[in-house]
Amino acid sequence: MSDETPGGEIDLNFVMQARRDKLDALVERGIAPFAYGFDRSHFAAAAVALMPPAAEGEQAEGPTVRVAGRIVAWRAHGKTTFAHLADPSGRVQLYFKKDQIGESQYSLLDCFDLGDVIGVSGPLFRTRTGEVTVRAAEVQMLAKALRPLPFGKEEVVDGVTVRHSAFSDGELRSRQRYADLAVHPEVRRLFRARSAMITAIRGFLNEIDYLEVETPVLQPLYGGATARPFTTHHSALDMPLYLRIADELYLKRLIVGGLERVYEIGHDFRNEGIDRTHNPEFTMLEFYEAYADYELMMERVEKLLVCASDAVARVMREEHGQGVRRAGAESGAGKEAMPDFKPPFPRLDWLRTLSDAMGVPNVMTLDTAALAAAAEQAGVPKVESLSRPKLLDELFQAHVESKIDTPTFVVDYPLELSPLAKPKRGNPALTERFELFARGKELANAFSELNDPLDQRRRFEAQASLKAAGDDEASGVDEDYLRAMEYGMPPTGGVGIGMDRLFMYLTGTNHIRDAILFPTMRPE
Repeated sequence: MSDETPGGEIDLNFVMQARRDKLDALVERGIAPFAYGFDRSHFAAAAVALMPPAAEGEQAEGPTVRVAGRIVAWRAHGKTTFAHLADPSGRVQLYFKKDQIGESQYSLLDCFDLGDVIGVSGPLFRTRTGEVTVRAAEVQMLAKALRPLPFGKEEVVDGVTVRHSAFSDGELRSRQRYADLAVHPEVRRLFRARSAMITAIRGFLNEIDYLEVETPVLQPLYGGATARPFTTHHSALDMPLYLRIADELYLKRLIVGGLERVYEIGHDFRNEGIDRTHNPEFTMLEFYEAYADYELMMERVEKLLVCASDAVARVMREEHGQGVRRAGAESGAGKEAMPDFKPPFPRLDWLRTLSDAMGVPNVMTLDTAALAAAAEQAGVPKVESLSRPKLLDELFQAHVESKIDTPTFVVDYPLELSPLAKPKRGNPALTERFELFARGKELANAFSELNDPLDQRRRFEAQASLKAAGDDEASGVDEDYLRAMEYGMPPTGGVGIGMDRLFMYLTGTNHIRDAILFPTMRPE
């Protein structure tokens, strides 16, 4: 095969033309290069497991199997050819012999390339080196690859096959996730771990009688967080609509309606910058429980994270690829040991911790000008455009949040930073709110939810004033939500957890684009 190492100094136009020529050759011979299906009997790993250990010198054949997947290695030797076929479970060796499959089928192998999807049937046997192999009796082209995948080289080091990636550019891998997944088994494992995490979280919440629900993504009025929304226009109704920035207000409407434990795992959208921890489209878990407060929700979060961590660990610790490991740097995932959650997590008081970090008795007594000067000194950009609540938030990020490593609850935020949280019992200048931080990033945000509609109206109006003054992240007054609250909302605890950031933390992934299958990126 002429293109075993695509991605190097190869004329891709020439290589792709050669593959099209092989496609034409298949068609001329009456071979369909893109099949409708294949009756696979075993995945590669299951097929390999069928062969018991052989006695010394024994060459017994095993059962016949039908396997399908991509060609990832190819070694032709005249009348015999060895190949490796990879599928989601791993890989298995194939052995083609001209005398056994016939000249007609064997000659078809000249039209095969790395990356082609094929189906093979035949009995299993062990080679002299002990490798379980399919002795091909029949081979079928299932999908001809017209573009070479960027497979790397492999070598055996101390008995272990080491893979050197030919596709290491992080941005290109994010743009072409399909190619990244096709050539990097460890990336496929990473996203299986993400799925396992979400499944475990669902199972945890379902087990304690939470109901999974769906709320609108297109909303006539955005709210539940401070963020700039994406806007659109509905032609039939002739009205503006917003992609939701949070699920909160609709989920709490359900609490009013008598669905006392609800959760949603879905996408939210915020029209803001892109960096290592922010993507405009992201996955959030929000869950709300009637008759609970933030103390109970801290316990829920601790148990949920232990459950999620265990699920990710089970997948990430699987030995993958039959002893194959990648050489050099990983994609950013799994560099660090899996975090060891040991509840209860430590707690920090927001006001005392920030005041101590800034060397002032009480940061809340500083006026806006003093906060702006402190923020500028801390390196916060565009200080002149920030509202007082935003200045406080930025100062906390700079002085405290960025320095928290192990999972830690920060509790009791100021009222002006928490428009949807209940005042703290005994100190109405603060709220019953906590955020969970680890490795310098926020993982969860939670409240004893405000259920006083009169107080909620005052806070909405304060937000509306900030919006009118130019704060494009502030929300307005949601009259329908206030109406729902006026029917009577039980005491409620609520939590929001960013699934992407949580997964980054659990796997040591350094960039959010490596935790999302298809991140938002600038057009090529």
